[in-house]
Amino acid sequence: MTKSRYDTGMEVRRSVLGDAHVDRAEAAKTDLDLPFQSLITESAWGTVWASDAISKRERSMITLALLAATGNFDEIPMHIRATARTGASKQDVLEAFQHVAIYAGVPKANHALKLAKATYAEMEETKNG
Repeated sequence: MTKSRYDTGMEVRRSVLGDAHVDRAEAAKTDLDLPFQSLITESAWGTVWASDAISKRERSMITLALLAATGNFDEIPMHIRATARTGASKQDVLEAFQHVAIYAGVPKANHALKLAKATYAEMEETKNG
């Protein structure tokens, strides 16, 4: 039996973001955002992230660069935390944000780096605490 795009998406989403994050998001779903949550699970996670055309490491770098370049900073910490599962290193993230600086603007890259530094520090504290 073939898995549905939703089931594939949920599996990939959990592998990238972690069970705790996905469980919190699932518990917060309401009738209002249920269709939206299904859409992103099927399309973002079940189609784009599920593709094996490029690695999850590369997807992390692309996603972080796009979030920074478009000024969508709210999801940067979540995707920085995901690098622990995707294999994107701190150097990879720096390289992605350097591209942002050149092609989309230094202020956006600077803010993204500020968020990344704070998130990495939080991750270290959690790991060591």
